[in-house]
Amino acid sequence: MLQNSLIMQKQIKKFNRRNFLKKSAATIPLPLFIPSSAFGANERINFAGIGMGGRGRGDLNSFLGFSEIQTSAVCDVVQSHAEQAKSSVDRRYGNNDCKTYIDYREIIMRDDIDAVLIATPDHWHAKIAIEAMTSGKDVFCEKPETLTIREGQMMRDTARRFGRIFSGGSQRVWGDYNWFHRMIYGGAIGEVKEAWVNVGGPSGECYLPPEPLPNGVDWNRWLGPAPWRPYHPALTRGGFRPFRDYSGGGMTDWGCHGFGGALFACNLHETGPVKITPPDGKDVQQLTYEFASGVKIYHGGGWGGILSFRGTENEIPFRNNSKNRPSPPSVHIPNYKGQGGLSGDFIHCVKSREKPFRDIERAHRTATHCHLGNIAYWLKREITWDPDKEEVLGDPEVSRWLDRPKREPFTIG
Repeated sequence: MLQNSLIMQKQIKKFNRRNFLKKSAATIPLPLFIPSSAFGANERINFAGIGMGGRGRGDLNSFLGFSEIQTSAVCDVVQSHAEQAKSSVDRRYGNNDCKTYIDYREIIMRDDIDAVLIATPDHWHAKIAIEAMTSGKDVFCEKPETLTIREGQMMRDTARRFGRIFSGGSQRVWGDYNWFHRMIYGGAIGEVKEAWVNVGGPSGECYLPPEPLPNGVDWNRWLGPAPWRPYHPALTRGGFRPFRDYSGGGMTDWGCHGFGGALFACNLHETGPVKITPPDGKDVQQLTYEFASGVKIYHGGGWGGILSFRGTENEIPFRNNSKNRPSPPSVHIPNYKGQGGLSGDFIHCVKSREKPFRDIERAHRTATHCHLGNIAYWLKREITWDPDKEEVLGDPEVSRWLDRPKREPFTIG
């Protein structure tokens, strides 16, 4: 049985490799699925990293600590990033076997890669993730997982259709904020009514001046789906987040952590708001999300650091001493599977085929929450949202912001 499943998986991967650049993988009628039995007790998950800047190398080093992982390839359009990542991998295994690539498709077309880490700038996440999943790879993707709401819908649909494991990279949702979750789920503040999330604001237009392009940078490929603009070194050194073509700014960067934590604490992490109202300097002081349950979440204005909550009986953190965190009620809240935090959760789920803690649905819903806030800021208007259909109600101009045009030939699908 094990031998047959492995043979079938190899045949599927070969089919995808032959047809990948022809874009025919989307027509495959059956989902790609690796049963947990495919990973024997002595077999490792063959792993690769795509996007090896500072954050990507940090994630890669985390995965290198797991014996279940065998990293065999890394990819980055900045040559020095790929070389630094390769050095880390080779040092870990005591050899010189790790391959480096500029074009991520060379990793995706490899038969022997089971799972990939995607830590590129945000505007590349969806395209790489979708193509990786249609080619039979499981995906761990850094947050913010998407640049647009439509991208998240496509990523979720692809993961479900092809039976892939997808974990978002928001480790703080549980790792940093689980005290809030235990307090709220344990009833310490009664029924939660309001939450405040203190993170940065939306991104804007890119204003950086042109600078000479150095050797070792594939600038056209770094831009990828984004509109063409001249090179600036800040963009390839992690300074892309303030600019709308590549990211949603602090709203999506730390917002995927902070809003992700608030949504999970309020048990709203697999739905969405029904109304988003931007501040007007008068009656509405903070961007306000309203949910069908009556809960409101505000951008800014909290008193307890990144997260603050008010319920029917109390509020946390306690205002008289925001650093005072008593032991929370004894309550079990399902979180990571396996051992080793968010990375270990992903590895466990690749083997077991369970949904990870930051499954694509939760990651997409959190990113959607952040994107809707950005759109409300950018357009300075209230948005009515149907969280079930994932549609804007009664406003075609807002609806146009649910996705962005992609520069050829870097379109999706």
